Amino acid sequence: MRHFGHIAPEVRQRLFHQQPCAFTGDSPARLLSAALGATLYSPATRPRLADDIVKQAANGVVSMVLCLEDSIGDEDVQEGEANLVRQFADLDARAGVDLPLLFIRVRHPEQIPDLVGRLGATVRLLSGFVFPKFTEERGIPFLEALAGAETASGRRLFGMPVLETPELMYRETRVEALEGIARAVDKYRERVLALRLGVTDFCSSYGLRRAPDMTAYDVQIIASVIADVVNMLGRADGTGFTVTGPVWEYFRVPERMFKPMLRHSPFLEGQAVELRERLIEHAMDGLLREISLDQANGLLGKTCIHPSHVLPVHALSVVSHEEFSDAQDILRPERGGGGVLRSAYTNKMNEVKPHRAWAERTMLRAEVFGVANEDVGFVELLAAGIPG
Repeated sequence: MRHFGHIAPEVRQRLFHQQPCAFTGDSPARLLSAALGATLYSPATRPRLADDIVKQAANGVVSMVLCLEDSIGDEDVQEGEANLVRQFADLDARAGVDLPLLFIRVRHPEQIPDLVGRLGATVRLLSGFVFPKFTEERGIPFLEALAGAETASGRRLFGMPVLETPELMYRETRVEALEGIARAVDKYRERVLALRLGVTDFCSSYGLRRAPDMTAYDVQIIASVIADVVNMLGRADGTGFTVTGPVWEYFRVPERMFKPMLRHSPFLEGQAVELRERLIEHAMDGLLREISLDQANGLLGKTCIHPSHVLPVHALSVVSHEEFSDAQDILRPERGGGGVLRSAYTNKMNEVKPHRAWAERTMLRAEVFGVANEDVGFVELLAAGIPG
């Protein structure tokens, strides 16, 4: 699979200075954690789940979570488990079909070995599990169960803890909770692919819900949690993990209080004006703003609960030609001693030592999402990737 692999090769050639790389579920963890992109959630009870997965993969989705937790009722868990076994068998029988990275979101640790055993040979289609409401105390049993299931199945399996408990929200317990989480994930570092933020649960601790005109960063109590999670768990010194962005809840906005957040100027050419109106109508201007703020705050990828959110996440994850040029200059071997240089675009200072971690992170993103041609922006990437 590859990002933007669903669009024609000649279109990709026009859009990209450097094409997104191909990868599989067996690729190195460092690459996969950056490549998750928009991770689309789906209830595990959907009767045509296998068809849905194949369809979404054909439309550019590269990672999905099949949920047995909050998205289904307590009374539907057993049927959801049985349905997953049936749907994996269906997928396994479809020779030559491209599939995304597949993860199962479980409720308790005991489900992990049970599901791996019931999946049998079709476990080769599974990339791992998502652990809800992760703390040190709750999380260790999930990680131990994952390690055991990996050994029993002979299949490399990753875990993605979701950080969403009240202990992380409350000031008096936040640092202790983050220190505990850090201990747990560090102990099982090779099995933790990414950390996911459960902002909806954070909001519920205070009876809050952000409007479509606002991002998670406009809700200050939520922004403070994101900042502390990145501070303690997302460092670029080798101790950190990939932290993914929070879910965007809206599909369509009947009425808005504030002006749209999308400027007119990037959409003035061709049919892009119509694209802008469609994005605004479906609350995508707020989503685009939040994705940009995710990246500015050290997050990569995003939890998504609607297929229409996938392309904006991927389009804004593509590295611009200017970013790529700066990163290349900073990482040149002859720059190893440091120093300051003017960017090739002659519009900024590149300071080699302080900007090195940014450049390394940018080059990894360039590898998985590609580098846009010099005259290509996110509008062209959005327009090219829309199905049909």
